[in-house]
Amino acid sequence: MARVTSEGAGAGLAGHTASVSAEHWDGRYESIGEQAVGWFESRPVVSLELLAALGVSPSDSVIDVGGGASRLVDHLLAAGHQDLTVLDLSQVAVDAARRRLGEPSAVTWLVEDVLAWAPSRQWDVWHDRMLLHFLVSDEQRAAYLSILRQALAHRGAVVICTFAEDGPEVCSALPVRRYSLEELATFLGPDVEIVESRRIMHTTPGGVEQPHCWIAGRRTAA
Repeated sequence: MARVTSEGAGAGLAGHTASVSAEHWDGRYESIGEQAVGWFESRPVVSLELLAALGVSPSDSVIDVGGGASRLVDHLLAAGHQDLTVLDLSQVAVDAARRRLGEPSAVTWLVEDVLAWAPSRQWDVWHDRMLLHFLVSDEQRAAYLSILRQALAHRGAVVICTFAEDGPEVCSALPVRRYSLEELATFLGPDVEIVESRRIMHTTPGGVEQPHCWIAGRRTAA
């Protein structure tokens, strides 16, 4: 049976927790549904292509940070992955994915604030589509990067997507911090070798075009 755990909110970088409450995201998913949120995609094409470019295989463990109700876990399961973790602040989003997938044993579900989370292990792959840009302060960004480094194995792979520098300034009624490809690379630091980066135009379920920046790399230092 799939595991649903809480590793102790507040046990990680206390004082750096995100300013957004779980209730905000629960309310968002409850009010419009997981297929109407702006970042919804039935097939996560860019994520899958960048994971392939990084040489990620079904033997690799993957954590999808802010994954919520995303379909990425569905496609990784279909590809044969046996060690997947989805972390999200919203219980509603996680429950939607669990109902859809039928509790696969290969998936661990973590309902956590990533900035207050204390990783109990390391993963081969860190995937984050559209979480980082909600962390607008330098303190939050530093906390996120520290936790990423704790959670990612040596030579582990990283895939991150944010709004581009000319993208929306607000998402789901919250301010965001936008990034260029160069800013994302700088944020990850010199210990991540960039393998591929992309600027793409995402079309929301409502038909709105939004520029996104994607970066994929591998850690070069422990």
